[in-house]
Amino acid sequence: MLADRFSGYVDRIATGLVGDGSECFGFDDDISQDHDWGPGFCLWLTEPDYNAVGESLQAALDALPQTFAGRSGRKMSAFGQGRTGVFEIGRFYRRFIGLSRPPETLEEWRRIPEPYMAAATNGRIFSDPLGVFSAFREKLLAFYPEDIRLKMIASRCMVMAQSGQYNYPRCIKRREHVAAQRAEAQFIDASISMVFLLNRRYKPYYKWMHRAVRRLPVLGAAIHRLTDELVTCQDRHHGAARYRQKTHLIERICGRVIAVLKDKGLSPGDSDFLLDHGPRVRSRIQDPAIRDLDLFVP
Repeated sequence: MLADRFSGYVDRIATGLVGDGSECFGFDDDISQDHDWGPGFCLWLTEPDYNAVGESLQAALDALPQTFAGRSGRKMSAFGQGRTGVFEIGRFYRRFIGLSRPPETLEEWRRIPEPYMAAATNGRIFSDPLGVFSAFREKLLAFYPEDIRLKMIASRCMVMAQSGQYNYPRCIKRREHVAAQRAEAQFIDASISMVFLLNRRYKPYYKWMHRAVRRLPVLGAAIHRLTDELVTCQDRHHGAARYRQKTHLIERICGRVIAVLKDKGLSPGDSDFLLDHGPRVRSRIQDPAIRDLDLFVP
């Protein structure tokens, strides 16, 4: 179809699958097949090319057979529209990072949440003859500037310490079990985010962050296992024994993180309390405006 109807653009269209959806992270399974599932891909065009043929290319794409290799057409949910099809490159990226160009300032980088960056850089590029889409992608994959990464690591130190090492056991002593569960969840999110930051990778949407962390070389498998134990130990322990085990696992996770911070020269201190390491990581930030931000601010 492209060769027949869009021959002047065949060598100008980038193709692949990137963005929202478990398939873009390689996590699709049988359960995924109830919605937003099935054959599909993205076609990315520069702004002049999209203005010239974008609408007609989308119409031609929609007219193609809706089955492929024995699979029926893509099942679309009410909120799953616009994940595949024809896109202008700048607008595609703006959906995820709020910019139609790569971030340029530290503040622009700091404003973009990790899951949005993960969605903008996941998946696979099948072909990109012009290289425009891939060039944008590579600038994002180079990861946050070091000052922003250090700020985020320092913040995760503070949140892990506050929610896990400090507030969780206090909530249990007060029998505030709802608050304790909230502290545990916040601790897990910050711990997994910490591992992604140490690996210079973007943490995906919460639904997939635990599964994805296992792939990472630095602490990935260990934190995947320990956080799973933290959540499931209630199936093996009861009452006070369960809370003692959870507190023990929280300290093990913090200990593993502190060891890596020391090994990478990010925090030379010997304290086993992560709250003491946040300021030490922050002291390595070069930009004064970023360094002076509240430690608990992401």
